[in-house]
Amino acid sequence: MRCKFCLILILLLAADFFFVSHGFPQDPNNAQPLKVPQKLTLTHTVMCEEIKDYAPYNSAVVFSIAIGKVSCFTSFDPVPEKTFIYHEWYYQDKLSAKKKLYLQPPRWSTYSSIQLRETDKGPWRVQILDHKGNLLDIVRFSITD
Repeated sequence: MRCKFCLILILLLAADFFFVSHGFPQDPNNAQPLKVPQKLTLTHTVMCEEIKDYAPYNSAVVFSIAIGKVSCFTSFDPVPEKTFIYHEWYYQDKLSAKKKLYLQPPRWSTYSSIQLRETDKGPWRVQILDHKGNLLDIVRFSITD
């Protein structure tokens, strides 16, 4: 009978150990900061003549009409989830093109381009917007002879 009592006592102690959560105070010197949800972050915007090997080539703020095309390159880090952005191309303050570009985690670079015509000489800007329409950046450039 005494062995049976000891066995039940051991089982109860084991059950308490395995099935009851024990809380321990944290050492304030070793506390981990709370993780704040990451936010889509634009790290780099540049206008360039073209994209070579997934990178901007011949970046500038003034481009000759003779090159025939300009590109807007953007990099994001972090990209917390699949999403999209817009590149809005404005010529003399009038919307000329709106490009929807998709982003993938954990970081992503993308670009959009326009073909240049003789009538495109003058001031331009590209506005980079997130999927909700919030302005992330503006890059200005000009097209000349």
